[in-house]
Amino acid sequence: MESDNRFALSVDPHVSHARPSIDVLFCSAAQAWRAGLVGVVLTGANTDGAEGLRLIRRYGGIAIVQSPASAQAPAMPQAALDLAGADHCVPLEAIPALLNRLCLA
Repeated sequence: MESDNRFALSVDPHVSHARPSIDVLFCSAAQAWRAGLVGVVLTGANTDGAEGLRLIRRYGGIAIVQSPASAQAPAMPQAALDLAGADHCVPLEAIPALLNRLCLA
């Protein structure tokens, strides 16, 4: 996140084995939007997103994690649960309705 709330990609070194990195996005967005942020971690094969989701929760935002049992590659959602926990851990097909409900609340 840039200071004017725009997204920007960088070619800096990998974070959590990835670039672009969900952790970098989540951490900067958490600092910008604090309790107004909802972070979602879906299927994936590394730990990217776990640290960022932890920061989202620390700033009062909402953390949603796809249930590892419903994930094609459960490593990323499991890492997020292990490090950050979640406000909601649901199967993939339940996430759209959950996001809609949270946005309308």
